[in-house]
Amino acid sequence: MADLTSLTQSVENTTTVEESAITLLQGLATQIESLKTDPAALQALADQLNSESSKLADAVAANTPAAP
Repeated sequence: MADLTSLTQSVENTTTVEESAITLLQGLATQIESLKTDPAALQALADQLNSESSKLADAVAANTPAAP
């Protein structure tokens, strides 16, 4: 019988990441709704998101193996 430990862990990791993304997007929608009448606060949120997305992109690039 094949050892499915690695595959099972990959599925669990993917599920956790997807659930985290859903929570993030729901929270983001709530924040945007509450800040829509405050342009300065909305811009600060956009700046924070841009900074965090850059960090995420850098981390993904750094941890993605080069194509063979």
